[in-house]
Amino acid sequence: MPEGNFWRTEIWHPLSVHFPVALLLIATATLLVSFFIKTEIRKQWQNAAGGLLMVGCLSAWLSVYTGNLADGIVARKICDPTVLKDHQIAALTMAYLFTIASTLIVLSLFFQLKPKWKTGLYLLTLIFMLTGSGYLIYAGHTGASLVYQQGAGVNNHSVDCN
Repeated sequence: MPEGNFWRTEIWHPLSVHFPVALLLIATATLLVSFFIKTEIRKQWQNAAGGLLMVGCLSAWLSVYTGNLADGIVARKICDPTVLKDHQIAALTMAYLFTIASTLIVLSLFFQLKPKWKTGLYLLTLIFMLTGSGYLIYAGHTGASLVYQQGAGVNNHSVDCN
């Protein structure tokens, strides 16, 4: 590996992006499962989903930040910048949706709600998380397109722009 290659700014984004993908999708699945299990252990599943959501949300914003760092470098080397813009919009939308879900989880911890209201709050949180997961998958798809079809962040690539 050439000296200093690891420290290229555009490399930081793919290094940071896999944590939120895994954590947020698992958090969504965990919260979804919590609606179908016995009441005695439901709270444990919800707590696990909340913890995964918080860490995943923080790592999503780190990925947005590193993506913004890579933007100036990558945008000049790709054929279709609209794919990059779609990727950015999907990633930001995803991060905001999961941030709203995180805020709802935090609110559920600070306020004593009746069980019916708490279930409703968790259902609303799940809706934001499912929608965020859709945007997460789309952001991943457009990110893969940037790398594998347009050579974004790849040194010495030959992109067929036709």
